[in-house]
Amino acid sequence: MSKTIYIANLPVAIGEDQVRELFSVYGTVHSIKLIQDAAAGTRGGYGFVEMDEEPADLAIEHLSGKEFHGQPLQVNQARGRSSR
Repeated sequence: MSKTIYIANLPVAIGEDQVRELFSVYGTVHSIKLIQDAAAGTRGGYGFVEMDEEPADLAIEHLSGKEFHGQPLQVNQARGRSSR
């Protein structure tokens, strides 16, 4: 079973390859989605990583608050979308 991880406070210059490298230490990364700010055309500094449940829990535990390219990461289990 897979788990989706929310990751925030990403430096805007970071790409999927760097995020994959960071998370793959804990297990296989199934997907990465870095969110773009449509109005500005730049990355929004957050995104989502999908991994198997156990490696995802390890990644959350070890990466939350860790400094990454000069910024402390916010890493949690993603919550479902609320209805708008």
